[in-house]
Amino acid sequence: MKDREVFNLIKKEEERQKNTINLIASENYVSQEVLRALGSVLTNKYSEGYPGKRYYGGNEIIDKVEELARKRALKLFGLSDKKWSCNVQPYSGSPANLAVYSSLVPLGEKIMGLRLDMGGHLTHGHKVSFTGQAWQQIPYRVDKKTERLDFDEILRIAKKEKPKLIVAGYTAYSRKIDFKKFRQIADSVGAYLMVDMAHFAGLVAGKVYPSPFLYADVVTTTTHKTLRGPRGAIIFSRKELSEQIDKAVFPGLQGGPHNHQTAAIAVCLKEAMSPGFKNYARQVVLNAKVLAEELKKRNWRIVSGGTDSHLFLMDVWQKKITGKEAEEKLEQVGVIVNKNTIPFDERSPFNPSGIRIGTPAITTREMKEKEMKIIAELIDGILNNKLKPSEVRRKVEKMSRQFPI
Repeated sequence: MKDREVFNLIKKEEERQKNTINLIASENYVSQEVLRALGSVLTNKYSEGYPGKRYYGGNEIIDKVEELARKRALKLFGLSDKKWSCNVQPYSGSPANLAVYSSLVPLGEKIMGLRLDMGGHLTHGHKVSFTGQAWQQIPYRVDKKTERLDFDEILRIAKKEKPKLIVAGYTAYSRKIDFKKFRQIADSVGAYLMVDMAHFAGLVAGKVYPSPFLYADVVTTTTHKTLRGPRGAIIFSRKELSEQIDKAVFPGLQGGPHNHQTAAIAVCLKEAMSPGFKNYARQVVLNAKVLAEELKKRNWRIVSGGTDSHLFLMDVWQKKITGKEAEEKLEQVGVIVNKNTIPFDERSPFNPSGIRIGTPAITTREMKEKEMKIIAELIDGILNNKLKPSEVRRKVEKMSRQFPI
C-alpha cells in the first residue's frame, strides 16, 4: 500500500487484534475468503435496484451475486422461498430495523421493545434513536428478581397499549427467548412480531439456539457477530410483506447496495453451512457457560445467574468498581470488554454497574473450556488487584500466540 499512514494504522490494528483477548460480544474475526470478497472489484460497481430491475447497465454479474446471497440465506435457516423472502442489501442492522418499521408501522404508532437499560437496542424504539422519534416506544422490562423476561407483564402491557409491532431479540440478554409466547402475545393484540437476531443468528444457524422463524413475521440480523461475516444485514420476511419491505430499503432508505459486502455475506453464509460451524456454535455457548460459572466461583454476580447463549453481564458495582473502571483496567492488560448497564441500574450508561462479556471471537481462535478458566482467573485477578498487571499482560500475550487469529 502506497499510503503509508493508512497502512501503518491498519498494521497497528492488526497487531492489537492479534495480541489481545477479545470478549466483545458483538465482534468476531472473519475468514480470509470474506476479506478477499470485501476487497474485490465488486466495490467498483453501482447497482441501484434489485436483480433484473436495475437503474444501471452492466449488472449481469452483480445480479448473480445478490441472488446467490439470497439463496444461501434462505437455505442456511431452512426457509422455503415460497413462504419467505430475504433482502441482503441493508448496510447494517440499524437501517434494516428502520426499513421494517417504516414499511409496517405508520409514523407515530407504537412499537413495543425491551428497555435499553435492560438489554434492548437503540433501534427498538429508544428515544435517542430516530426510531424513538418517528414512532412511540412502549417499553417492557425483565423481572427484577429473576432478571428474565416476564411474559405475564409483557402481555399485560401489550393488551393495554396495543402496539402495531413487537420486537424480540436483544443486545445484552443472555437467556433463550420463548418466541412462541411472543407470537401468542402479538396475536392477542393484532401486532406484527419482529425478531432481531443480530446477536444470536450464528447460534440459530448452528442449531444451539431456538429458531424464530416458526413464529415471526419478520426477522432481521446483522451478518457479523456470531455469523462471522462482514458488517452488513439481512431482512427475512414472510412473502406477503416482502414487496413493501424491499421498497423501504430501496428506494426508501438506501441508494445502491455495497456489492463487495453482498459477496462477502454470501461467502460467510456458505461457511456457516459447514459441519465445522455447528461445532463452533456449540463451543461458543459452552465457553460462555464455563466462563460465567468460573467467575461466579470467584464471587462475581452474573446477571440472571448465567447464560444460554454467547454472552452474559457481570455486576462489578457489587464490588464498588464501575463498568468504566473495569473496562479500562482490563484493556490495559489486553482483555477487551465493554461497559454495560445491568437491569435496574442506578448508574449512568456512560459509567454503569456492569460489563458485557462474550465468547464468539475467542472461540474462533479455538479457545475452549481450559482457557475460559484461565481468562476468569485473569479477570478476577485484575479487578480484585490480586495479580500484577505486567504478569497478566504477559499471560494474555502468551495465550494470544498459542491461539492465533
